[in-house]
Amino acid sequence: MRVRVFPLLWLLTATLAAADLARLENAIQLFRNEKLVEAKTAFEKLVAAEPDNAEANYWLGRTAVAIKDPEGAVHYLEKAVALDATRARYFHFLGDAYGLSIPKAGLFAKLDLAQKCIAAYDRAVALDPEDVSARRSRYEYFLQAPPMAGGGHDKAAAEAAEIEKRDPVLGASLRADLCAKENRVDEAFSIQTDLLHHHPDSKIAQFYFGRLVAMNARQLDEGEAALKSYLSYTPTEDEPPLWSAHWRLAQILEAKGNSTAARIEYEQTLKLNPAWDRARAALKRLN
Repeated sequence: MRVRVFPLLWLLTATLAAADLARLENAIQLFRNEKLVEAKTAFEKLVAAEPDNAEANYWLGRTAVAIKDPEGAVHYLEKAVALDATRARYFHFLGDAYGLSIPKAGLFAKLDLAQKCIAAYDRAVALDPEDVSARRSRYEYFLQAPPMAGGGHDKAAAEAAEIEKRDPVLGASLRADLCAKENRVDEAFSIQTDLLHHHPDSKIAQFYFGRLVAMNARQLDEGEAALKSYLSYTPTEDEPPLWSAHWRLAQILEAKGNSTAARIEYEQTLKLNPAWDRARAALKRLN
């Protein structure tokens, strides 16, 4: 009898593992479809059932980042890293979680969180130097952080150059973004327009062009068309989310004086990302 029990137990364990994997994949698909509230609930159930599942903790933490829940993000992503310190993406989003925590922290806590943030990004890039997503987050850190916290536009430019070696479209878009941040807006538009000329079908180039338009209120018709094209696309988990495209499109439509269409896009932004308070404030202003 015992000889028969062991295969039976193994089969039962394998079946349960397969079921858990299926639930995880379903939850990830919810996240990728930007159904963040449903994804959060699904990941919470997985973590409750398997507290030491690094992947489930990672995805729950990443969802917390997406919905702007810094405490949850740090908690679950620190847990993921403690369970498995070999995954670059775990450290990448742990860095995002620390960054999300900075605005509400006190002065000394801000500096501590900033140091943890850049250390996490550095670890992610060390584990996988080809991870342009982690490098992009590090670029954003260098762009926004003060020099005393390791920031600086020179470091951001160097990171954009490293990204451009690996992803020419994204790297050039970030180079244009840096120009715009330095009030070299004409140069930014020149880079982004040239990029679209050479890569007319690139959805990433279209998104960043639309973003540039929304932030500077120039070439509004072209920016609107670019973002509408991006919204016909299904981005990967490492590409700009659709809610962000709706947000930028709403800004363009509002700049064009089309309040009705802008309101629809702000509402769609909040439907996909209820935590984006800037869209809620814009709706309140329009109403």
